[in-house]
Amino acid sequence: MSCHNVVYSVIKIVHDFIPMFFLSLKRTNEENLNFIKSYKPQNNDVENLRILLHGPVGAGKSSFINSVESVLLGRVTGRVMTDTISANSFTKKYKAFKIHKDPKSFYPFIFNDTMGFEQRNGMNVEDIKLALMGHVTEGYKPIPGVQLKESDQEYNSCPSLDDKVHALVCVMPADLVSLISDEVVKKMRDVRLAASDMGIPQLAILTKVDEACPEVKNNIKNVYESIYLKEQVDKFSLILGIPQNCIFLVKNYESELQTNEDINGPILIALRQMIVYGEDFINNL
Repeated sequence: MSCHNVVYSVIKIVHDFIPMFFLSLKRTNEENLNFIKSYKPQNNDVENLRILLHGPVGAGKSSFINSVESVLLGRVTGRVMTDTISANSFTKKYKAFKIHKDPKSFYPFIFNDTMGFEQRNGMNVEDIKLALMGHVTEGYKPIPGVQLKESDQEYNSCPSLDDKVHALVCVMPADLVSLISDEVVKKMRDVRLAASDMGIPQLAILTKVDEACPEVKNNIKNVYESIYLKEQVDKFSLILGIPQNCIFLVKNYESELQTNEDINGPILIALRQMIVYGEDFINNL
């Protein structure tokens, strides 16, 4: 189905986009930004809330980290290396990224970036499961088909609560939801079930919304008024089983030279919910 730019009536918006509608309506960018800036884990055993990103190659995991940093710093950044032409994962190591709050301190949350899933190669599912439990150290370079072992130097045998993952986020391009291979779906579903067994909250972001819908490309404000994007949220929810109110639509900073509030808004909404879900998980431990 082609992308349609149809403005729903208020009743239709509330029916189809209840969580998104109320989040975007009631919480301005400033309110979300203030929440994020004032956030601190309540559990004294946790210094940083850890958010792990996973998904297929080219989904925009690294770009999302850059986009969050861009929003929080007020300028477009590119600290996490990305690639626009490779068919294979550009991220080769399991890395952790913290964002400066000021020159002497960081925000109390960490993003863990992972190698993308491929049909036959890419990130090992079992390594992701170990990462969820905190057994994978930063800098580990996954080898497709070879699982990290307890005897390996990069294996953390005694992970602290701070080492463990507190929120799992699946990243998927909005324009490729219908084209994702069964093998990659199986990998993502396997990771989801493992996280569920551990009680780890799970969310998802659909990236590249501007590439998926021309009307959104013309005006990012149309992101939650697009029938096509709503359909992709529905499809992705059915594919992985993630509730629709845990799936967020974002456009990463990729071609822009300056930040703007319309792009910032969906990113801040998604980030705030990651923090809220992760904080609830930490407090329930």
